Order: sequence, then structure tokens, then C-alpha cells
Amino acid sequence: MDFKASLALIAPEILLSLSALALLLVAAWSRNSSRLVSILAAVALGGAAFLAAPALCAGAMGPDTLAFGGQFAADAFASFSKILIYVAAIACLMIAPRFFDRQGAMRPEYPVLVLLATLGMGIMVSATDFITLYVGLELNSLAAYVLASFMRSDDRSAEAGLKYFVLGALASGILLYGVSLVYGFTGTTSFEGARAALTGELSMGALFGLIFVLAGLAFKISAVPFHMWTPDVYEGAPTPVTTFFSTAPKVAAIALTARVAVDAFGAQADAWRQIVIFAALASIVLGALGAIGQSNLKRLLAYSSINNVGFILIGLAAATAGGVSAMLVYLAIYVAMSLGSFVVVLMLRTAEGEQLEGVADIAGLSRTQPLLALCFAAMMFSIAGIPPLFGFWGKFVVFQAAVEADLVALAAIGIAASVISAFYYIKIVKVMYFDEPAGVVTGKSDWAHWLILGVTTLFVSPLGYLLTSPLGYLADKAAAALFFVA
Repeated sequence: MDFKASLALIAPEILLSLSALALLLVAAWSRNSSRLVSILAAVALGGAAFLAAPALCAGAMGPDTLAFGGQFAADAFASFSKILIYVAAIACLMIAPRFFDRQGAMRPEYPVLVLLATLGMGIMVSATDFITLYVGLELNSLAAYVLASFMRSDDRSAEAGLKYFVLGALASGILLYGVSLVYGFTGTTSFEGARAALTGELSMGALFGLIFVLAGLAFKISAVPFHMWTPDVYEGAPTPVTTFFSTAPKVAAIALTARVAVDAFGAQADAWRQIVIFAALASIVLGALGAIGQSNLKRLLAYSSINNVGFILIGLAAATAGGVSAMLVYLAIYVAMSLGSFVVVLMLRTAEGEQLEGVADIAGLSRTQPLLALCFAAMMFSIAGIPPLFGFWGKFVVFQAAVEADLVALAAIGIAASVISAFYYIKIVKVMYFDEPAGVVTGKSDWAHWLILGVTTLFVSPLGYLLTSPLGYLADKAAAALFFVA
């Protein structure tokens, strides 16, 4: 494939790169341009999603989707993930200005950092070479470290950024060590070459390489036992940043993990399946148990994200196209649930404007802000997987994929463990509807918060089932593209 064709395949990344550089100049020359830069960044993300969509609609797969000598794949799987990432990033840009304006901390650098992080995520999900993987991962991570500590006057934000940086550097080191082992035993950094070399009996060195690569990626998706950074970073980072972390980067990291497992290590599914099954079950159980005693909503939602990663990994453990399709469906639903939940947290504050994050602060919310309480209750029931809300469908498809792959025991344990997590979700609803009002909560917010909350609530409501066919169809196309090269 010639250079011109390769450039056409990376059109979304080119658009985001040029937009980020141009908006960085605007930010440097005009310090009061934060709202304009946010709008233009959202437009750039929308344009990137538009450029990525044709590959998904056409079910693009095979050699024609590979750019720059097979280092980058613009296939349907990457396109599905990118569209989900871009939509989540746009929503996170929309909800940020009002929050930072109240804190006096809104700067035009914020949307630029989101653009750069999103650019890195796009490279991650399209990577078909370990070098490309690392470039995308670090571009995303470096922007994320700055975003976590964006409120420089807030000690919690600075602490979150430092913790994220230290543990992120550790994860990168583990990942690089694994890549070096894989390269040493296969002689290549390409996923296709690694898959061809890792056939038959797996040597001890190559097995350790596989384990270290998956361990490094487990840090990024906050899967147990590499989850320890998540509650602290989610709590300390500004709430719009936490919303961003829980959606777009989560999609990118999980999609990358799936591509590495299926594409690079596809011939050794029995080896990595054991790791994925352990991480899935451990994440479900520990995420649920860890959330029970939390009094801070952001920390509770952090453990909830760990719990949900476990359910998503059940789809990956199936190691089939159906399993990956189920994983993508769950991801799409999870992004909506996570966005809605954190928007509610953003809207909780005192009449004086002080931000509230405690579980006790939402006591009696149904009597002071009935609409807000209803939306939050819908999110909680949906994340718990209680029918007829759409979150139930996400759990159903991943368990169905596990059963079809003869992982009946895994599905049964996952279903049983999901009951634990239902406790703290229902506890939130109980506090809102049955406790005496705290008397300090106001749901007043700007139109962007209500718009995102309204759209996500409708999506997770029973109306969401109207999307099961188109969502499943697109997810099937994306999964087929991933397994085409496997």
C-alpha cells in the first residue's frame, strides 16, 4: 500500500493532530478562549467520528485496512472503538466548562489535552505493532497525567496526578519488558509476526512475555490485581476528568487488550484465557466488595468500574467473535451508564456552589430534586443489570457468549458474583428515596448537564432495547474484522 493510501486511512488521526496543534496556538495567544477552544475541539472530534464511520459501516477488514507497512489498522473494529471514544470525549468536553468556571480553573489547555489524549486512544485501538501500541499508549497517558492534576491549587488533584504518573510509569515499564521478551522470542514487533511465531508449544520466555504484556495492559483497564490506582485517582481528579477517565480511555484500553490478545497472541488463546478469567472474576468480586464500604460517590463509582471491567473481560475470555461482539456491546452501554452517573455527581452541590461527593449528601434527593434522583436511580439499576433497564442486556450478551464458548462455570460464577454489586447500587437508591433529606443539595445546572443526563437516561431505559439490533449488527461487524486477521 502506497503512502497516499496510508494517509487516507489515518484521516481521523490527522484531523485530531492538526486540530490539537492549531488550538494549542489559539490557547497560547488568547487566554480567554477556553469556551471557543472547547467548541472547536468538540467539532474536531465529531469530524473524526464522521471520517471513521465509513470503515465500520462497510465492515472494513483485511489487508486493505493496513497502513504504513502493517503497523496501523483502520478496520471496522478500530472504527467502532474510535466512534465510541470520540462520542464520550465530546460529552466530557460539554460538561467540563461549567464545573471549572465555578472553580476559576477553566483554561483552553483542557480541551487541547483531551484532544491529544483522544488521538493517543485512536492510535491504540488501531495498533497492529507493539511500537505503534506504545506510541499511542504513552500519548494518551502523558495527557491523562496532566488532566488528573489539572486543578493545581487542589491538593487532591495534585496527589491524583502524582499517583497516576507513578503507577502509570510502572505499568509502562512492565509492558515494555513484556514486549522486549516477545520480540526476543519471536524476532518481530508486529502482531501478525508474533502470532505466526507463537504457534505450537509456547516457550517459557515467550509465556512470560505474554504475561507481562497483559499485566501492563491490566493496569490501563484497572483490572484486579492492578487496580489500586483507580479509587484514589477517580476521587482526587476533577469530576469532569474522572468522567473522561471512566469512559473514553476505558474503551481504548479494553479494545487494545482485545486486539493484542486476539491478533498478537491468537494462536495461544488457551494460555491467555486463564489470565483473563482470573482477572475477570477477581475484578467482579473485589470491585463489588470494595464498593460496599465507600462513603464517597466517586470512589464507589471507581470500584464499580473495576467490577464492570470484570464483566467485560468475560466476553474476551470466550476468545470468539461472539465474545468480542458482546464485549463491544457492553462497552457501549457502560459508557452511557458511566457518563450519566458522573454527570449526576457533577450536579450535586450546595446553594453556595460547593461541590458534593458524599453518599450522605444525596439523602432524600427524591424529595428535593425528584428528576435528578430518578435519573440516578435508573443509572444505578442499569449498572446493577436489573431488567428491564438496558444494562441487563450488556450482562446478558457477555454471559451468553461465555456459555456458547463452553465457559459455563465462568458465566455461573459471574452471575452469582453480580448479586454482590447489586447491594451498593440499591443502597444508593435507598438513600435517595427513603432517608431524610440532607437539605444541602441542589440540582441546578446548565443545559449541557441536563442534555447528557437526559440522553444517557433514555439510552439505559427500556427504550434502549430498540437499539439492540443495530448495536449488535455493528458490534458483529467490528468483531469479524478483528478475527479476520487472526
